[in-house]
Amino acid sequence: MSDNLHQRAQQLFVQSLVEGIAAADRQWLESHLRECADCSQQTASTKELLNAFRRVPVAVPADLAARAQLRVRLRAQQPPDAPVSSALLWIITAASWLLGILSAPLVWRLFTWAGTSLNLPKLVLELGFVLWWAIPAFVAVAVVLYQRAVNAPAAPRRPGA
Repeated sequence: MSDNLHQRAQQLFVQSLVEGIAAADRQWLESHLRECADCSQQTASTKELLNAFRRVPVAVPADLAARAQLRVRLRAQQPPDAPVSSALLWIITAASWLLGILSAPLVWRLFTWAGTSLNLPKLVLELGFVLWWAIPAFVAVAVVLYQRAVNAPAAPRRPGA
C-alpha cells in the first residue's frame, strides 16, 4: 500500500476524534484499519493514550468558569487604552517649536563652524540646517499616523468587495 493511504487514514482518524467524519470516510477508515496492522496499532495506541489522559485527575476550582466569565465581562467594559491626548501633543509640539526657535542661532553657528572647517558649500549648510529641524518633525508625524492607523477600528467590508 502507498504512504498516501496511511496518511489519509491518520488524517481521518484524527479528524474523527476532533470533529467527526462522513459515513463514507468512516467506512473507508474502518476497512483500512482491518487490513493494515500498522495503522490499526497506531490508532489503538492513540486511543489508549487519550483514555489515559482522561483518567488523570485534575483539580479545578468549582467557580473557575464563573470567575473567567466575570473577568471577560470586566475587561470588555474597560475603555480601550487611551492614546496620547491631543492637548498633550499640542503642548509638546509648542515646547519643541519654542526650543527650536531659541536654539536656532546656536545650531546655525555650529553648522557654520562645521562648514568652514570642512570647506562645505553654503547650500549644503543650509540644507543640513533645515533637515536638522525637519527630520524629527517627520518622524513625529509618522509615529502619530502609525498610531492612528493601528488604533483605528477596522472598517466593515461590503459584500462583494
